[in-house]
Amino acid sequence: MPLKMSSRAFENGGTIPKEFTCDGADSSPALEWSGGPREVKSYALIADDPDAPVGTWVHWVLWNLPASTHSLQQGLAKSAELDGGARQGQNDFRKTGYGGPCPPPGKPHRYFFKLYALDAALNLGGNSTKADLEGAMQGHILEQVQYMGRYGR
Repeated sequence: MPLKMSSRAFENGGTIPKEFTCDGADSSPALEWSGGPREVKSYALIADDPDAPVGTWVHWVLWNLPASTHSLQQGLAKSAELDGGARQGQNDFRKTGYGGPCPPPGKPHRYFFKLYALDAALNLGGNSTKADLEGAMQGHILEQVQYMGRYGR
């Protein structure tokens, strides 16, 4: 079965509720996934906004989610280390963990939550960025899936 991703917080392509943005509680949305390769050893997640005026803006960098993990709860702690050995890196707000949508006024932006099924756990430090994670994942991605939400002000 192919890797599939969903969220109870918003529909794929739908509007991200305010509570998951800088205009609300800025908490991470609950995400769930199923299917994918049997040989997965860990998962990684990158959330970013390709519509930001300065170029793609990174909102979340997460890796070493155990292979047995198939969901993330709403409001994940904004700490470098999580239960089960998962790690969170630095977003473009220069903070650890999730930083919600915070676009300038105008047309709604698209926010992509990209999940990667990997054949290994990754050896990365806590201040790692999206570029660090993408470099470490090279040659280890078995499958990937994305889920997209929109938010505007």
